[in-house]
Amino acid sequence: MINNDSVDRLVVKGTTTVGVVCKDGVILASDSRVTMGFYVAHKHGKKVYKIDDHLAMTIAGTVADAQRAVDVLTANAQLYKISMSRPLPIGSAARIIANLLFSARYVPLQTQVLIGGVDETGPHVFDLDPFGSITEEKCVATGSGSPVAYGILEDKYKEDMQVEEGLPIIAKAVNAAMKRDAASGDSYNIAVIDSKGYRELSDKEKKKLLAN
Repeated sequence: MINNDSVDRLVVKGTTTVGVVCKDGVILASDSRVTMGFYVAHKHGKKVYKIDDHLAMTIAGTVADAQRAVDVLTANAQLYKISMSRPLPIGSAARIIANLLFSARYVPLQTQVLIGGVDETGPHVFDLDPFGSITEEKCVATGSGSPVAYGILEDKYKEDMQVEEGLPIIAKAVNAAMKRDAASGDSYNIAVIDSKGYRELSDKEKKKLLAN
């Protein structure tokens, strides 16, 4: 049996992911380093996933467990859209993954995810732990680099800011975590979800954010 402490150590062992709610959308970001203990298994791993045009999620923890959560949510989002003729609400997406995680609570899926997006009720970000607990957040970071990221987020983030105002803050938060946390690094990805849909920033846009 895996106790709570051991799961927490496994989940926060590596990575930095960030999710924030802005006035006009949601920003999700992560570094790209994939580690196995002290071994860097991949330098450009994907940790921000598009689920639908209005919905995305970040992953941290064991890759296989996290990818299963991504697959389950993607399938359910598409089935909901086909059967209901409208996009899956963000809160419902979070509840689907919460149920998946809770159903495996005796042998937990070793992953912590952020689910974010924009629906008819506005922008939302939800944080889910390995046992299926849900908390809706305005500004949240997960993974071993999260303490460093929070140092910048707590100082600079404001709830009523626009996406364009928030992007440099999120870029600097993830970049700082990459510099101070050995399990985070190499590069980072940022995705924006707003009324225009989902988009990932290009390398040129990310460099410009840090330059500013």
